Amino acid sequence: MNSANVESTTNPASAAPDRPAKDPRIIALRRFAISITVFNILGHTVLGFEPSWATPLAAMAVAYVMELGLETLDAWATRRPVKYAGGPAALVNFLMPAHITALACAMLLYANARLGPVIFAVIVAVASKYLIRVRIGGRPRHVLNPSNFGIAVVLVLFPWVGIAPPYQFTEWVGTPLDLAIPALILAAGTMLNAKLTKKMPLILGWIGVFALQALVRTPIEGTATLSALLAMSGVAFVLFTNYMITDPGTTPVRPRNQFLFGASTALVYALLVHLHVVYGLFFALVIVCVLRGAALAVMDVRQRAAARTVPLAEPKAVPRPAPARGGVLATGEEAK
Repeated sequence: MNSANVESTTNPASAAPDRPAKDPRIIALRRFAISITVFNILGHTVLGFEPSWATPLAAMAVAYVMELGLETLDAWATRRPVKYAGGPAALVNFLMPAHITALACAMLLYANARLGPVIFAVIVAVASKYLIRVRIGGRPRHVLNPSNFGIAVVLVLFPWVGIAPPYQFTEWVGTPLDLAIPALILAAGTMLNAKLTKKMPLILGWIGVFALQALVRTPIEGTATLSALLAMSGVAFVLFTNYMITDPGTTPVRPRNQFLFGASTALVYALLVHLHVVYGLFFALVIVCVLRGAALAVMDVRQRAAARTVPLAEPKAVPRPAPARGGVLATGEEAK
């Protein structure tokens, strides 16, 4: 139970008028943060994650410092209050995206015993939220999925760094747990996206076109259909589908646009695979986010240009009713 619920039950008369409405985005962030935290703890104790404990701890520390520092600087530059002001609950809510980003980078990147690439990925991810923005609805918004962008940049700049091997997610457990774990993650993520983030159209577009491209590649490239579809059975794909591509802050809201976003990511992935580009999942999402951000920027420029060129509307002339023959005029002016 959070503090708002406690207040509403202990003093309903005073809390009812000012009680803030439950924000689905905050609820989704909390559950995302709890889920990824529990999964990381289980991964390092039960499942078989190969990076050391220092990796997620260092990533979280860097993410917190970066988020607080850049938010303070941005608030000072734009002369607005900092978003983390308002008490411990506000601070925790503010740091949840950074927390998720840090654990995602630490969990998905594999840099052997080195912390540098993971920390660099976290720095790039958090910084991208403040440096790469597009004005949407009059407000600057980041358009790149932070953790995905940080991972992609590291994969480009550090060729010896890879993605965590799929086996590590169930390395220390045997059957049937190695089958139950992906199913549990899939069920929890699907419920989270269906009830809170409302990103099911995006997931359907992503999964549907991903399966379709696997079928199409068979006659074109000679790839075995089962091999192309096998990627969808791994924990990494399940995590990417439910916790990466569905980021509420960097994906469309309308169901049709969500479907197009997911389908476009799968199509770009197929093109990258055809060109023999590895780690296509992460690069495809970056490319689609960049294209969406460019389209939003163009739309914003056009809207602002149209707003400047629209002439002021002239007041419409009110038709004057013709006085009836022999009738009484309505006003003194008409009487003249």
